[in-house]
Amino acid sequence: MKKFRQLVIPYVIWASLMLLLPMLLIFLYSLMKQGNTILPFKLTFHNYVRFFTDPDFLLILVRSLGIALKTTVICLLLGYPIAYFMANSKPKTGQKLVLLITLPMWINMLVRTYAWIGLLSNDGVIVGFLKLLGFKHVSILYSETAVLIGMVYNFLPFMILQIHTSLAKMDKSLLEAAADLGANKRESFLRIVLPLSISGVVSGITLVFLPAVSSFFIPKLLGGGQYFLIGNVIENQFITVGEWNFGSAISMIMAVIMMLSMYLVRKADRKSGKEEM
Repeated sequence: MKKFRQLVIPYVIWASLMLLLPMLLIFLYSLMKQGNTILPFKLTFHNYVRFFTDPDFLLILVRSLGIALKTTVICLLLGYPIAYFMANSKPKTGQKLVLLITLPMWINMLVRTYAWIGLLSNDGVIVGFLKLLGFKHVSILYSETAVLIGMVYNFLPFMILQIHTSLAKMDKSLLEAAADLGANKRESFLRIVLPLSISGVVSGITLVFLPAVSSFFIPKLLGGGQYFLIGNVIENQFITVGEWNFGSAISMIMAVIMMLSMYLVRKADRKSGKEEM
């Protein structure tokens, strides 16, 4: 047993250096005045006060949460039927569909997002097709719609794969037993399939919402710099403005929001699990 515990030591050291230490430095920077140096350390909450008292930053935060929520809901509405179809397909067909879903993920996300610039431009395929249908004055690129499309496209596979995993592991004999007891397909889905897939739904929501709320290059590319989200604000503070302390404070605020979101989602998952029992 002691030997197995010793195997954990390298991981603990790596996690401390790569995860905990950077977060500690960001936290310290957020509690300091502008200067981009740690010493001499003077405690201040000015950066946090500045964020919560500036209506522009609060508006951007609300906008970021809103588009992340929209992305998550759309991914769930699109992803669940796809995952359900994949889980109920023949094994070989299911494997091909999983490969089809994961294949675009082999390409860098930045490259895939750049491809959408051409598709959504005024001379692109999508706008051209809409014009053929009669929509003469259509402009999608550099708008919230374009950002939403890019986020859904990039994060949808995470939702599909998580739900598919939970559905694929489901005991099919439960559906057979339900049918023997007189349950129709709708009742079997609502009472068996949906409750057993909640864990996959929760994991999918977590994997979509968290990166969506902090994404910065998707709104930067598809929003054309006109659609600012909180991730763009953080990037701007570190790279362009050079206010590391204020950028660190915003990063810590987002970290707290993400941890709180994960806690609430997991709590809801445990609560639903107890109700099923």
